[in-house]
Amino acid sequence: MLALAALPLFGFVGAAIDYSRAASVRTSLQSAADATGLMLSKDASSLNPADLQTKAGNYLKTLFTNGDHNDVSVTTTYDTGAGGSQILLKASTSVNTRFMGMFGFSTIGLSVTSDVKWGNVRLRVALVLDNTGSMSSSGKLAALKTATNNLLGQLQKAATNDGDVYVSIVPFVKDVNVGSTNYQATWIDWSDWDSVNGTCSKSSYTTQSSCTSNGKVWTPKSHSTWNGCVTDRGNSGAPSSGAYDTNVATPNPGILASQFPAEQYGSCPAAIMPLNYNWSAMTTMVNNMVAAGNTNQAIGLVHGWQSLVGGGPYPAPPAMDPNFQYQQVIILLTDGLNTEDRWYTKESSIDARQQMTCNNVKAAGFTVYTVQVNTGGDPTSTLLQNCASDAGKFFLLKSSDQIVMTFNTIGTALTKLRIAQ
Repeated sequence: MLALAALPLFGFVGAAIDYSRAASVRTSLQSAADATGLMLSKDASSLNPADLQTKAGNYLKTLFTNGDHNDVSVTTTYDTGAGGSQILLKASTSVNTRFMGMFGFSTIGLSVTSDVKWGNVRLRVALVLDNTGSMSSSGKLAALKTATNNLLGQLQKAATNDGDVYVSIVPFVKDVNVGSTNYQATWIDWSDWDSVNGTCSKSSYTTQSSCTSNGKVWTPKSHSTWNGCVTDRGNSGAPSSGAYDTNVATPNPGILASQFPAEQYGSCPAAIMPLNYNWSAMTTMVNNMVAAGNTNQAIGLVHGWQSLVGGGPYPAPPAMDPNFQYQQVIILLTDGLNTEDRWYTKESSIDARQQMTCNNVKAAGFTVYTVQVNTGGDPTSTLLQNCASDAGKFFLLKSSDQIVMTFNTIGTALTKLRIAQ
């Protein structure tokens, strides 16, 4: 009787052991299936169903290392739709029992599913890149070009279809170059430019004020000779009451302070590139960047923001599809503290204007990454720390080599896939 009574107890203990083994196998199988789905997503758009199935089997076989199981079967489907792309992967196997066989259960069947979705978040990214003279030292500009081109490659791969990812590029120094071909645009303020770019009827006078105050005639140069640079928006004597240097209000020909003031800045950087997905053109533009001029992070930041919303030199962005989520991001990289804007050469004065812009950008729902490349022993920028959307989005770099790694980190965060189940 004791033996008969012990038999059920022995069976329960044995079943617990078998199910524990099966649970361990199932956990390993789920992990392998999730990893397989993520790996397949990188190439799914270029594979036919048969090749996708073959790759799925090969990946899973490599990743599923728990040997306490029988053969594994895998089925994989790939779909694209309005909400993005999806891989649904189902994997099945079984585990031989060690104790439950005496009750007629020789195996325990297992199956898992992994649902990998991506592309349901569309990206619009503004790259605000320091092109000032100090970027020519310590290999920083060369590293920035490499890092930016790598990031563009990441973003391009993240786009299943044209328009999934848009990028704008804003090189900045003291000024921003909005393109000299725009010299007839109504959003340009020529007041300051006309006053210093021209000829006097008496050659000894070189500005409009000195010329006219001495009774001579001042003739501004043709606007077609403009090199494309603009400085901070606002009143010429001081920042405007409308704070146009800190917001993205649409320029109004009737409000001079809202327009973009032309300036013939001698260190005018490469021209901006509005939102687009012409990856080869962006690469060419990045490779043509040169380092010259003083630092005005504030103008770069506000132009990066303007590029995402449109206005002035920036076309209105494409309408947002309600079937998608949108992530709008500004990445600001600089290697120096602020030195000059339209009104100031005092760092704290420029910083105060930039902090207003930072607050406005974040309040509008945009994500801001800031990168300080500090190879010259400058203080850590409190301004850039505060401007980033959170502490994890501020990067302090001590060498130019870290630029490539940092942009890769940001690119990975932006294009990261999401496992739905």
